[in-house]
Order: sequence, then structure tokens, then C-alpha cells
Amino acid sequence: MNNNERLAITMGDPAGVGPEIIVKLFAQTCPVDCVVYGDSRWLAQTANALGIKLPIQRLDRPGDKLEPNALPVYDACDPVSVELALGKVSASAGKAAYQCVQRAIDDALAGTIKGIVTAPLNKQAIHMAGFDFPGHTEILAQRCGAIPVAMMLANDQIRVVLVTIHIPLSQVAQTISVELEVQAIGLAQQACLKLGVPNPRVAVAGLNPHASEAGKFGHEEQLIIEPAIVQAQAMGINASGPWPGDTIFGRARLGEFDVVVAQYHDQGLIPVKYLGLDQGVNVTIGLPFVRTSVDHGTAFDIAGKGIASAASLGQAVDMARVLLKNAASSGVAPIKGVAKDI
Repeated sequence: MNNNERLAITMGDPAGVGPEIIVKLFAQTCPVDCVVYGDSRWLAQTANALGIKLPIQRLDRPGDKLEPNALPVYDACDPVSVELALGKVSASAGKAAYQCVQRAIDDALAGTIKGIVTAPLNKQAIHMAGFDFPGHTEILAQRCGAIPVAMMLANDQIRVVLVTIHIPLSQVAQTISVELEVQAIGLAQQACLKLGVPNPRVAVAGLNPHASEAGKFGHEEQLIIEPAIVQAQAMGINASGPWPGDTIFGRARLGEFDVVVAQYHDQGLIPVKYLGLDQGVNVTIGLPFVRTSVDHGTAFDIAGKGIASAASLGQAVDMARVLLKNAASSGVAPIKGVAKDI
């Protein structure tokens, strides 16, 4: 493993379960291709609290030689106070989480690392710290130059890409457009290609009940979604729809579609998360580097109790490896008007 082929795992909110699941992952598998961007002292304190004997290797640079069977940490944030209360929202924790993500993005853009796997942050905490972002996806897009990106959640049964992400439900109908739909469809296709799916079958969900039934329950399907599908098909994408939102995910789970393009956050994420939080992975598509994440939050209610599972974090690392492996050999041609890479 070359030094610049490593993955950065960001610590997430130190008051949440991020440090715990990172310590557990390294204690269980000790991945040799990962470096943690966080606070070495806080992670050592977390390991001690869990009763896990795991040496902490403090790195001067992300590319330093790694010690075997240790947790390598690159200090990428202001030191976390030893008095920080677990399970509580705080500006200092939000600042530390944001700093780790920011540093990892900069290093990925510089080629120091090849990809990022993120532990969860708390939106209220980063807002309290003075950073006005709804979540990781928006931070990534803005720091990479306000490029078009999309969120994909995936497990071994279903993949879902979102047209809109962290906005109120009342704003979805006014936000979607033909351009935004085509962008999401194109990114969904490219993501599947880089996961090794040939000629991906992209199913697009309708916005309204029953996909509006020819305009009986709304007109967004006829005015926006259908023209976008036609345009995507003309670009060579195997897209279909709009399909009713109450049946499309079941059909995808049974193998009829390779990926579903959902119109808004909960329409797409509820079906994935219902199948199990431990197995889902969040992927940001459209970035010039790989980024994956756990599909759960900071879980303040169980932080510090030693019961958080590292399964989703392990899945996110595995997904990042697959994407990195396929990226160099896939030869996926960028689609005009869509971001070049995932």
C-alpha cells in the first residue's frame, strides 16, 4: 500500500459514537490502508474507557509508516477537552468534527490520500461552532468548488440516489428541475458503473402518490421528471419511470432495477435504513475522490455505553475499497453535464 493510497477515516463528533466505532473497527480488523483524522488523545481515552488495549500511533503526516496492530491517528483538529460530555451537543465538538472533515478533504484534493470514510457528525453542533452546513454532503461539495454531487445510500439489497437532500419537504416541488433530475440520473448511472454494474437499470421515482396518475395528484411528473428521463435516455442511460414511490423500492430489492433515483430525503432513505442501519453505506457521488460514510448518526443516546456497532463503518471502508479498485480500471466515460468522478 503506497502512502498516497490510504483512506482517511474522520473521527466525527467526539461526543457521539464515532470514536467508539473507530476504536472497535481497528481492534477487530486493524485495517492497514486507513489513517484516522481526529484527536489522538481523545481516541486513546475512548479505547481506555472501552477496556480495549489498542496502541495509539500519533502520525506527524498521513503518509508516515504505520506500526502493526496500532490505531494510527493524524491530529487534524483542535484538542478535544477531556471534560467534554458524551452524548451532549457542543460547539467545541462540532468544531473538532468539522476540522477533521475539512483537513481530510484538502488532503484528498492534494492527492495525499485517496479517499475519505466519515464517522457521523452532529448538524446542530457544527452550526453552534459557526459552520452553516446541513451535513457532510454539502461540506464536501462546497470545499471541492461547489460542484454537483448527489447522495447514494446502498446496502447489499438496494441502492438509492437522492435528487434533493437536506431541505424541507415543502420546498422539494419547487426545487426539482429537469436539469437536477438529469444530473441525479447520470450520477446514479456512473456510481453503478464504478461498482461494477454493466448497463445499470436506473429507476426514477415519482414525487406524488402513484406518480401522479397522469396528473390527477400533481404535475411534476409530466412537467419535470418525464422530460428528464427522456433526456437521460437520449444520453444513453438505461433510465425508466417515473414509478410510484410505494412500489419502486420493493421492485429494486427483487432485482428489477440496479438503482433508484428518489426525489427527496425520506422517500429514499427510509427503505434503505429499514433494512438495517448496520449494513448501509452513504456514498457521495460527483466528487474527484472517493467518499463513503456510515448511514447512521451520532447516536448520542448510547454514546459512551460501549454498545455501538462498528458494522456500518466496516461496510463503508469496504465500499471505499471497491470504488478505489474499480476507479482505475473502469474506464467510465463522464456524461456531458455531469460530474466526472465519484
